[in-house]
Amino acid sequence: MTKAAELAKMGEVITNSQIGGRRNIIKNGNFQCWQRSTSETGLGASAGYFTADRWRISTGNSAGRFTMNRTAGDPDGFNYGLVINCTTADTSIAANETMLIQQKIEGQDLQQLKKGTSSAEPVTISFYAKIVGSATDFAVTLYDSDNSRFISKLFTFTTDWVRYYWTVPGDTTGTLDQDANSSLQLWFWLHAGSDHTSGTLQTSWGSDTNANRAVGIDSIYSSTDNEFYLAGVQMEVSSQATNFEHRSFGEELALCQRYLVKFTSTGVYQDFALVSCYSTNAGRAIFDMPTDMRANPTFSTSGAFQILGGGTVTGSSFVSRHGNVISINLTGSISGTNAPCGVLRNNNDADASLTFDAEL
Repeated sequence: MTKAAELAKMGEVITNSQIGGRRNIIKNGNFQCWQRSTSETGLGASAGYFTADRWRISTGNSAGRFTMNRTAGDPDGFNYGLVINCTTADTSIAANETMLIQQKIEGQDLQQLKKGTSSAEPVTISFYAKIVGSATDFAVTLYDSDNSRFISKLFTFTTDWVRYYWTVPGDTTGTLDQDANSSLQLWFWLHAGSDHTSGTLQTSWGSDTNANRAVGIDSIYSSTDNEFYLAGVQMEVSSQATNFEHRSFGEELALCQRYLVKFTSTGVYQDFALVSCYSTNAGRAIFDMPTDMRANPTFSTSGAFQILGGGTVTGSSFVSRHGNVISINLTGSISGTNAPCGVLRNNNDADASLTFDAEL
């Protein structure tokens, strides 16, 4: 083979392996962004987003409880990872119990998969994981929520950080919606009752059958000695894994802020936004968000707030979203009228925060 032919072949391999451009479909797969919290205890009673951005806990019907924390410097080459530590065991497992880590992905970010066509593309999922304790076998599922289809794979983890790989074939059935709603979900099963384990593990794409989702898994709740560690999660359009795509913190944060923006105080009497005080008990705050959020967010506050030159704030509600500009109504003992300008700030509360949540 001539040198030119060798170079051409190399270029073809690189193109087919998706080396160039943004490869990782997963957001915050390196666990850099933790806008909500870096440590939470007593989890397991309800589902939701608690710590690392974009990573949701789905749980139900179990007495098991756990903490969710950020690890530092593990594995090599990563700033952070995620650890789930069982704090309350549940060895009497009811049929409908569940506990899994998941990420939901918008349909409009998945059209390159060509799912539902004859040229559907394979994806390769890779991640680093390790386990402390007696539970070693857990399942990973890729779930098509638009068409109720899924595929699963069982993994056996060790006490050492290992990078695991799973190539998922293209699915020629069921196209993904072109919208801002959840179309694909990546699940890491850590606990399940017989409703999800009594069948045969579904290792090829097929219609949703609950009993085939997590067959063969152990339970994170089997002992308070159990700890599950996860880092460097990647999903790419390819039949093989490439090196993990490290994005800058600023780029990763911007991707996460499409779903959640949290403004936190850095000291007492921290300014957040200008306010038009249009009556004796109401004002309108305008926020110029760092990015266009996925949908109209749910707005919430934590801590004490006031309007400088306008009084105290006791309530708030979402009004409108136009691009990255969001309007919020404020209520309370607001003394301005005829639209005088005030400043929304925390009321001597260094822990006060404002949260805009547009998660899937």
